[in-house]
Amino acid sequence: MSDPREANPLEHTTASMTHDKHAPRVARSASNSPLIADKDRPEENKPVRPIKRRKKPGARRMKLSLTHLDAWSVAKVTFMLSIAGALIQIIAVALLWSLLKVVGVFDQVTQIVSSAGLDAGGINLANVFSLPTILSGVTIFSIAEIVLVTILVTIFALLYNVVCSLVGGVHVTLGDD
Repeated sequence: MSDPREANPLEHTTASMTHDKHAPRVARSASNSPLIADKDRPEENKPVRPIKRRKKPGARRMKLSLTHLDAWSVAKVTFMLSIAGALIQIIAVALLWSLLKVVGVFDQVTQIVSSAGLDAGGINLANVFSLPTILSGVTIFSIAEIVLVTILVTIFALLYNVVCSLVGGVHVTLGDD
């Protein structure tokens, strides 16, 4: 008929696994040679299987082309980045104004104007350039900047798509190092 091991292949593997389970374990060094204390028992020091060193794979390179930009995704990303830039701009102006106020630049400029003989007319630069006035101006400028930058970058993305249909896009080589 057939080999009894072929009838139930799990039975053969289970038997060999139980045999291995009861075999004494041998401590080995990193080079897979037995330790010094195990040299007196050479029959137990046979390696189960040789250790194979894996070769480190080389770097892969892929040549890709950027041939299309989705205008809607470009508009969304640009809008969010413009909002982040506007918030940074407003916070930077507020910190700069506070620094100039602490140092006393506004008072010194007012003194210079009055000492030069020019009629300051009772104008105090600290009142003219007050924090609410400056922040209002920067906020209005930032809102206009958000709208303008978002529209311009979206138009550039659409123009890029037209140019890519003519020349094939930007070719990029990516490496896996």
